[in-house]
Parts: sequence; structure tokens; C-alpha cells
Amino acid sequence: MFMKTTVLAGIHFIKKCTANAVSSRSSYIHTSAFLSKSEDRKEMLASMPAKDEGTIGEKSVDIDTLLNRRAKSFPDASTATQLFNGIPFNELPICNIRVSPNNTIISVTDYKGVPRLIRSCGVEGFKNTRKGTNIAAQATAVSISGKAVELGWKTIRVKVRGLGPGRMSAIKGLQMGGLNIVSITDNTPVSWNPPRPRKQRSL
Repeated sequence: MFMKTTVLAGIHFIKKCTANAVSSRSSYIHTSAFLSKSEDRKEMLASMPAKDEGTIGEKSVDIDTLLNRRAKSFPDASTATQLFNGIPFNELPICNIRVSPNNTIISVTDYKGVPRLIRSCGVEGFKNTRKGTNIAAQATAVSISGKAVELGWKTIRVKVRGLGPGRMSAIKGLQMGGLNIVSITDNTPVSWNPPRPRKQRSL
């Protein structure tokens, strides 16, 4: 008898809870998650751009103008007399960067090739293996560019020779020092008949 009344009371309580839930139109299980998901979706859809029909809104690119613009960056017969900051290209001072795995030497010459400034990572105060680092090359380039600006040189050409960690860092240091780089030339020598590699070790 007691069991029957308990079961009936439980069923009555469940019916009462469901009736309250239906009347208040709220559910106690997972409601907030569903609501937040739908709100997030609405915000996402509102922030998305409107759909284009076909190619409406597409940016057209004129390939001919792009090619002409790229072609202007390569030297031609008139480059030697082209003015950069009021100076012809063939009269610009030249910054020679000699890069090796152990050191970086930077020299600035006039357009005739007469050396005016020369600095290396060793002169700058770096010793032993630190001379070959990219930080040393950048510090040396910043130092020599400051001296070049004092001489009145603002626009220069750059020639890089050799392989090492300081290739790009030296160029970046020259720009950081206040120099305007017009052209970068790679003068690294390439051997067309390099020495043969050693024969394979026999075990």
C-alpha cells in the first residue's frame, strides 16, 4: 500500500512539474546553451559580407600595368643617367659588403671606387665567434651608415659579396642607420668548375 502511494505521488509530482514547465514556456535543461548558440549564429551571420551574384564586386586587375610596373624595377640603358635624389645613378656612392662565415666587412666608396669608410665586426668590438653573427653585421652597418650620413651621403648603391649570416642583416642595418638604398647587387663569385668532392669513405 505504501509503495503504491509513493509511486502515485511521484507521478503526480512529475505531471505537475511538466505542466508548470509548459505554462511558463521554459525548460530547465540545456536552455542557456541553445539560446547562446543561436545568438552567436545570428551575430556571425550579421557580420558576414553580403553574397555576390557571379562576379559582381570582383576587383579587376590590369595585367599590362602590373608588368610595366615590374619592368621599371630592372636596369636598362637609361638607368645610368636616371636621377635618384638629384644624383645620377652612375655617380652614387657604393657600399661594398664582404660577408664570410667568420666576419663581415663593410666599406663605402665614392662612384670612382676610392674607399672613404671601412668598418668590420672586429673593429666594432665583437670578438672571436661573435664576429660572424648577424647581430654584429647589423651593428657594424648602423655604425658605418651614421658616418656616411655625416659625410653627406644619403642615397647609396649596395654590392654584396660572399655567403654568411650577415648578408641580409647588414643591408637592414644600413637602412636603420638612415641610408636610402637604391639598388642591391650580388657580386658573389660562382665557380663553373668547382673542385671535385672527396671520394666516399670506405668502411
